[in-house]
Amino acid sequence: MVMELRQLEYFVAVAEEQSFTRAAERVHISQSGVSAQIRQLERELGAELFDRSARTVTLTVAGKAALEHARAALAAAGAVGQAVGEVTDLIRGRLTVGMVIGCTLTPLFDALAAFHQAHPRVEITLLEDNSDRLVEGVRTGAVDLALIGAATAAPDGLDALTIISERLTAAVPAGHPLAERRRVTLHDVIAYPIVCMPPGTGIRTVFDRACAAQGLQPAIALQASAADAIADLAARGLGVAVLSESMARSHRDRLTVRTIDDVATPAVLALIWKNTHNPSVRELLVHSRRAFTGSGPDQR
Repeated sequence: MVMELRQLEYFVAVAEEQSFTRAAERVHISQSGVSAQIRQLERELGAELFDRSARTVTLTVAGKAALEHARAALAAAGAVGQAVGEVTDLIRGRLTVGMVIGCTLTPLFDALAAFHQAHPRVEITLLEDNSDRLVEGVRTGAVDLALIGAATAAPDGLDALTIISERLTAAVPAGHPLAERRRVTLHDVIAYPIVCMPPGTGIRTVFDRACAAQGLQPAIALQASAADAIADLAARGLGVAVLSESMARSHRDRLTVRTIDDVATPAVLALIWKNTHNPSVRELLVHSRRAFTGSGPDQR
């Protein structure tokens, strides 16, 4: 049996993307090329790896059995090159970095730029998604390192570097009843329509859990992925904005901000990773720690 690493790479890409078209875009060859290589791999293995009968491509029983071994084989092959690269002081390969939707963190971009300047032979891919999917991507190895918003600093089984940890706030325009209060509780806030981030983001997770713990059911009027958009909607009287302290701080010229007194769990912004055997990940962490030292990120 002659099995090529590129066939395994295409197999993993199709399995993760659940689409031959998206997999072809990911590995930068034609869809017909991916299909041909997968067919050849299936002939060599003597079993079909994918169920192609539906719109979404899914793994067969044989495909599920092969997937983790294929990932392990690719990781082992990559480790060979990385080991040689470390000996020769040359890091190369690919690095996939995740970033939570709506994030505009200059320090992260500074870290990526410094890393690229130091290691130009590493191909960097930046992936934007919600925090839940980024965590899963780091767990499966599809994402090497991610900046996420969360309700806890380190998701189970992953390492983390906390960038910021802040309380939730309610932000309202002048004249709103909450603007007249010196302190507000969660019960006070959910008496009005809420404007907040979508599910899967750290701030929304903290808010939803706090409401559930008190048996409260908020009316989510509008959702947006960017803090500026949430502030804009609240400023126009469309609801109470639920933001972190630093997010709300930059909008104090038009919104009155009150910390929600009885929500003690902070919203956390953190870098997460799993595989520090990868020298590229270790190097990017060095640059990230340097970039975030003393910084005050205001988006999550």
